[in-house]
Amino acid sequence: MIDQFFVTKLVTSQTFDDKGKRLVVTHLQIDPLTVNRIKLQPGELIKATGLSKGRGFSGVMKRHGFHGGPKTHGQSDRSRSPGSIGMRTTPGRVWKGKKMAGHYGMATKTIRNLKVINFDETTNILTISGTVPGHRHSLLKIHKLPKKPNA
Repeated sequence: MIDQFFVTKLVTSQTFDDKGKRLVVTHLQIDPLTVNRIKLQPGELIKATGLSKGRGFSGVMKRHGFHGGPKTHGQSDRSRSPGSIGMRTTPGRVWKGKKMAGHYGMATKTIRNLKVINFDETTNILTISGTVPGHRHSLLKIHKLPKKPNA
């Protein structure tokens, strides 16, 4: 039995459970060669690892969620800037790790505790609750999480 395998992200959509509550689900395509060795039951927990969507060179408002400066009181060109990035003579430099504009996205992300909703063996499509990193048709690695011992 396989504990980890690769899948292709198809689409993220929504469905409704028995009580009428809306669920966000993701459909994943499993390689046909590994399907016969995978045993996934509805309700099992998995984790998905993949590359997040790339967003290129982004400013501090998009990358770090800064609120920006005032729109009035003489600030005509600083509404999306980070503001001051340093102090005075001491320390006389910018601290390491200062949140600034730069490359955003295309980082390896892992989403844990995703629940298996359905696994269709005829079409090799795995349906899980929640979203996973990456764009459509991106490659993801799925790990089965160990079962928690009963307390």
